[in-house]
Amino acid sequence: MKTFGAFDEASMKAFEPEAKVGLLATVNPEGLPHITLITAMQAKTPRQIMWGQFTEGLSKVHVRKNPKTSFLILTMDRKLWRGKAVWTHARKEGEDYVLFNTKPMFRYNAYLGIHTVHYMDLVETTIREGLPLGAIIVASLFTKAIKGLARTRRGRILKPWAEGMFNRIDALKFIGYVGQDGFPVIVPVLQCQAADSTRLAFAPLAYAGEIGAIPEGVPAAVFGLTVQMEDCLVRGRYRRHLSVLPLRCVDIEWVYNPMPPTQGQIYPEVALRPVENF
Repeated sequence: MKTFGAFDEASMKAFEPEAKVGLLATVNPEGLPHITLITAMQAKTPRQIMWGQFTEGLSKVHVRKNPKTSFLILTMDRKLWRGKAVWTHARKEGEDYVLFNTKPMFRYNAYLGIHTVHYMDLVETTIREGLPLGAIIVASLFTKAIKGLARTRRGRILKPWAEGMFNRIDALKFIGYVGQDGFPVIVPVLQCQAADSTRLAFAPLAYAGEIGAIPEGVPAAVFGLTVQMEDCLVRGRYRRHLSVLPLRCVDIEWVYNPMPPTQGQIYPEVALRPVENF
């Protein structure tokens, strides 16, 4: 996959609309991958990315402690960009703050205005690429046919809604892990589905080379997103299914709700605490 050190003018223009998928992958203090949806992401210059924050979430904490990130931008015409960037600083005022808050998505939203603008220096980016829809369709159908062979005997982890979301053929799914250079990596796995509530499975028939490069047993995050912008993040161990079938799995160990108004850990369940500070 060929990479470049700067965005071209056409790419910068393509990033401007809010109607797109923007993903930011970060690394938490334990060295584990995390993926967040940030539609307010665009290029400020050929070598700088900026994005607006309007809700709270773990990724905004992670970048301040570990600035190594990766990003993915998928536009409405199914064109894709991916790359690496280093978070540098954030601002709560200025021309970019005004720019984000005058866009239609945020200008007329009384509850979710942009309150912070974050900046990242570009390390590398791919050129515009199209989704391999033929391979994705074949991989999705194959996964649906054989995923039952990857079921486990563990108790329920995913709630029925989340399990159903991952099983939707029209939902977008992406896997992330931390590469040897310390930067997270994002790979599209739109064919990914739930074998059951404890394990995700997918046939590596699309993006086969990149999936093949994921180390066995590495901690991996899988982010699922519907066209209604409903999303869910899970994390667990990446496995090559022990059979002759071409199937890859993520054994779920952690589930996170990234959706506003209140993001938070779903599994393992967090004990409720009384409010002590008012």
